[in-house]
Amino acid sequence: MSLLDELYQDVILDHYRKPRHHGELAVADVVQEGINPSCGDELTLYLKAEGGRLSAASFVGEGCAISQATASLMLGAIVGGTREDAAALSAAFQRLIRGEDVGRDLGDLEALAGIAKLPARVKCAVLPWKTLDEALARLPEAS
Repeated sequence: MSLLDELYQDVILDHYRKPRHHGELAVADVVQEGINPSCGDELTLYLKAEGGRLSAASFVGEGCAISQATASLMLGAIVGGTREDAAALSAAFQRLIRGEDVGRDLGDLEALAGIAKLPARVKCAVLPWKTLDEALARLPEAS
């Protein structure tokens, strides 16, 4: 295993063991559930928007290290940005996971790029992002 692979594995394990933005958000504009029936991963995403930005977000869920670490990394990347920023990041991440050119730096999210070589795990990594896409579609415009 290369040093870079080890570093990426450490990022994933760290976010799985100590997820950021974990727990129910007391006041959310949208609560969205996501389920991966093929493996049993479950995720509930909470979003709060103020002034055109995602001011807070959190998740609760159960599942594999990939799905839970992805949710933690995702929320760290979208909080503070606009819904458009979050949608663009979601599209870029989903290209990354399909092994396609992303055309931008995704920071720590790039730790998950190797999943493109593991077709059975792609749905695990994409679950939080698909759930985010559904939540963003339901987020009130005035938020």
